[in-house]
Amino acid sequence: MNFYELINDHGLIILLLLAIFSFLAGFIDAVVGGGGLVIIPFMLINFPNIALPVIFGTNKISAISGTAVAAIQYMKRVRFDLILLISISVFAFIASYLGAKTVSNINSESLKPFILVILIIIAVYTFFKKDLGSIQTKNLSFLKQIVYGSLFAIAIGFYDGFFGPGTGSFLVLAFVVVLGFEFVTASAYAKVINCVTNISALIVFVKNDQYILEMAILMLVCNVIGSYLGSKMALKRGNAFVRKIFLVVVSFMIARYGWEVFSNK
Repeated sequence: MNFYELINDHGLIILLLLAIFSFLAGFIDAVVGGGGLVIIPFMLINFPNIALPVIFGTNKISAISGTAVAAIQYMKRVRFDLILLISISVFAFIASYLGAKTVSNINSESLKPFILVILIIIAVYTFFKKDLGSIQTKNLSFLKQIVYGSLFAIAIGFYDGFFGPGTGSFLVLAFVVVLGFEFVTASAYAKVINCVTNISALIVFVKNDQYILEMAILMLVCNVIGSYLGSKMALKRGNAFVRKIFLVVVSFMIARYGWEVFSNK
């Protein structure tokens, strides 16, 4: 398939909207994660004849590029503990690979009520805990950081591999609540980990030829631009800004999952 065939099959307007939504996904994902909540529903609605694994694989090509750009921007300003980062990344990589391998065997619809409950708890907790993520609140031992970080990396990594939307937000919250990081630092770590989980899942999708390259290239360009601008704004505006965007994204996630859960009953 070439770009002419892509336009002929789906229409220029739909592809322009795909570019816009890819930009928004990149911007949101760079600030606080959750870009998949913007782009995946759009693709599912507007490309109903494309198989779910192919949609995931195409989006992963775009997402990994945008996330990498955001991660590089954060690396210029945030100091990482490389041993901690690598340790968590290894577990996230393995879990995401396994998740992508099972994407065709798990009904993601059955998990949505559970995810909805978690999101509501996250939103309420974040809203009422005004100082959440404003400063580093915990001084865990290095061993505990690795153990706790590896545990949530396994859970969130697996989720990203087989489903994905909201992964970045879950990672940010895990770093803030479990490890006590402030929001900007949490976002920085989340971007790198999310990059790793995307690579892991993408290996499976590419191996199985589950992607549309031309569509992925269009999305990639727009996602990268959005990610670059989003990471710049997050670093410039600081923790308060990231916290507000986080609440907006989580609220959107609640609305989306809530509608899907109750509309299917």
